[in-house]
Amino acid sequence: MNPDDLDHDAAGEPSLVRPYALVRGRTRAGSAAPLPVEAIIVTDDSVNASGLQLEPEAIVRLCRRPYSVAEVSALLAVPVGVVRVLVADLSADGFVQVNLPLDPTAGDTVDRSILERVLAGLEAL
Repeated sequence: MNPDDLDHDAAGEPSLVRPYALVRGRTRAGSAAPLPVEAIIVTDDSVNASGLQLEPEAIVRLCRRPYSVAEVSALLAVPVGVVRVLVADLSADGFVQVNLPLDPTAGDTVDRSILERVLAGLEAL
């Protein structure tokens, strides 16, 4: 989605009313907790996005390559709160898969060697 595709107000500025109208003012889908911005969204190549509204279809098509909620928000120029709700809805309907980050308080752990390789890669930048 291009920012030029958004509705504009009388002053010609992009209007945020339309995206929030897409989610009917909801700040979360159902009773689920909001998705973290670092959650990774992926769409299977076999998923057919035709028939979806503009923004949900754009999310499904974009996420054929893994992106975080924050990246989807930035790339589609849609507020992150709206993306969270749309992605949760798409996940519930089977259009996308949501991969949540590890939760160390729940006993989830990452192999130390992976963290060391990530750190080495960041230092190399």
